[in-house]
Amino acid sequence: MRRQRRYWLGVLGGCLGLLLLAVPYGQAHKVKHTPAELKAFQEVFLEQVRLGDLLFHGDAETERQLGVRLSRTGMACAMCHPFASDTHPHEFPKFQEQMQEFATLREMINWCIENPNEGERIDPNSPAMKALEAYIYWSNRGSKLDPGRH
Repeated sequence: MRRQRRYWLGVLGGCLGLLLLAVPYGQAHKVKHTPAELKAFQEVFLEQVRLGDLLFHGDAETERQLGVRLSRTGMACAMCHPFASDTHPHEFPKFQEQMQEFATLREMINWCIENPNEGERIDPNSPAMKALEAYIYWSNRGSKLDPGRH
């Protein structure tokens, strides 16, 4: 009985292994995107990066358009983080000392807006947050993903 069960478990394992080999690992789409689709996706992303860049550098008109107030002190994100350096988005989520808690990048962005900049917290799912996050990630492209590092 034990030998028979081991045999069937081996057969089942072999079948699952073949199935896993047949399906590419981590492939989200069965059909590849066309060059036109990829170009459209890139254009949407870069528009978000552009908006995030304007917000990051304190553009009042962009803040008005998106309905946010990122600073009451006259400080912009870029004054402490030129070119989005020293933002370390590739290290989030992690324990953040200033907040004394485990935090995501979006939570850290809001902490900076509320504390040093004395601005108004923004909705983590708002267009403004998405644009800021897009700009920060774009500015740090090529960084090795290393969540939890300090």
